[in-house]
Amino acid sequence: MAKQRKVIITCAVTGAIHTPSMSPHLPVTPDEIVEAALGAAEAGAAILHLHARDPETGRPDQSAEAFAPFLGRIKQSCDAVVNLTTGGSPFMKVDERVRPAAEWKPEVASLNMGSMNFGLYPMLNRYKEFKHDWEREHLEGSRDLVFRNSFKDIEYVLRTCAENGTRFEFECYDISHLYNLAHFVERGLVKPPFFVQSVFGLLGGIGAHPEDVAHMKRTADRLFGEDYQWSVLGAGANQMRVAVQAVAMGGNLRVGLEDSLWAGPGKLAESNAEQVRIARTLIEGLGLAVATPDEAREMLALKGADRVAF
Repeated sequence: MAKQRKVIITCAVTGAIHTPSMSPHLPVTPDEIVEAALGAAEAGAAILHLHARDPETGRPDQSAEAFAPFLGRIKQSCDAVVNLTTGGSPFMKVDERVRPAAEWKPEVASLNMGSMNFGLYPMLNRYKEFKHDWEREHLEGSRDLVFRNSFKDIEYVLRTCAENGTRFEFECYDISHLYNLAHFVERGLVKPPFFVQSVFGLLGGIGAHPEDVAHMKRTADRLFGEDYQWSVLGAGANQMRVAVQAVAMGGNLRVGLEDSLWAGPGKLAESNAEQVRIARTLIEGLGLAVATPDEAREMLALKGADRVAF
C-alpha cells in the first residue's frame, strides 16, 4: 500500500499587517500569542510562525527582547516547530528584522526573497476608526512603501544565521523571487531541501488566480525539481481557495491571523486554531494526512528543538 502523503500546516498567529482595530481576536500580548500558538498546535499546526507586538499598542516590535516573554513558554508547552520572522514589518531595515533569529537561533526563520511594493492602504476603505494613532499611519504609509529585500539584504540574513543551524522559509511573493532563490542556490549559500512559501494576493505581488498558483508551482518545479517543499499562503479571502488548490497539487499550506482575519465570508475567525481546523478538514477531505511536528522536521531537515537558544 502506498505511503500516505503528509501535509505541513504552518500557522502565522499575528504578523505585522493587520492592526488591533481590525479584529478583537488578533493576538497582541505575550499571553495572547502563547494561547494562540498553543491552540494552533493542538489543532494540527506543525510549524508556528511568530512575530512580536508591543503589548500596549499592538504595534509590531522586532526587538529580540520582545520575543522573550513567549518563546520559552511555547517551546515548553508543545513540540511544534518555531519559525521566527526576519520580515518583521515592511517599514523596518534588515539589521533590525534579523535580530530575533540571530539571537534565539530557531529551527526555521522566514526570509523574503525580493523587494516589492507592499500596498496595505486599500484596507482604509474598510476600517474607518482605529484605537491607536499608528494604525492609520501604518496603512496610509504603504502608498509609498517599497519593502526592501535587496540581494545584499538577503545575503546579510543568510550569513548572519549561517552558524545557527537555522533553515529558512523562503517567502516568494512573485515569480522573480523564485529566480532570486535559484541565484543563491547557485552561489552555494543555501542548501536543499528548500522550504518555499509562495504568497498570493498581496497588492504588489502575484495575484491569487488559479493560473497564478499553477504558474508559481511550474516555475518552482523547473528550478528546484525534487529539492524543495512547496507551501502557499493566500491573503485575506484567498486563504482557503489557494490552500486547497495547492494541496491538491502536492503542496503544503499556511494559515493564521497574520494572513487572513476570516473563517468564511463575513465571519471573523475567533482564533488561529479555527483556521487550522478548517485547513485540516480540507486536507483530510482530499484523502491526505496532516504532518506532525517531527514529520515536518524530517521533511525539511531541521536541526531539532533541542538546538535552539530559548
